[in-house]
Amino acid sequence: MSLPSPTGSAFNRTKGAYLATELSVAGTHWTRFMGLMAIGAGEFGSGRGLWITPSHGVHTLAMRFPIDVLYLDKNGVVVHARSQLKPWRVAAVLRQAASVLELPPHTLRTTQTAIGDSIDISIRRSGSVD
Repeated sequence: MSLPSPTGSAFNRTKGAYLATELSVAGTHWTRFMGLMAIGAGEFGSGRGLWITPSHGVHTLAMRFPIDVLYLDKNGVVVHARSQLKPWRVAAVLRQAASVLELPPHTLRTTQTAIGDSIDISIRRSGSVD
């Protein structure tokens, strides 16, 4: 199993840094459930990301590597951040989160992303960027 094809990017407007330039979207029940299960660490390297929408929380069951996780409210503001969430964990569930952004480990540290930062998600549809 592999990730859906990258269709967008995630940019931290507050810090002026890209979090993901190859962002895949998990927007169906099945893709949200599967997330990064059965994906190898080599398939989820620097620049990759998975935007899970809608979502109030995530799990790392059946995963083989840690991830950085951002919880975003409906306006794209970071309401919770978790660095290096280990495999086989269930993360916090937050009502104020509208979506969750999963990123390779160390992304939050290298971009200095923190709670309160504003994240822009751009998704390409039919050759355009929204």
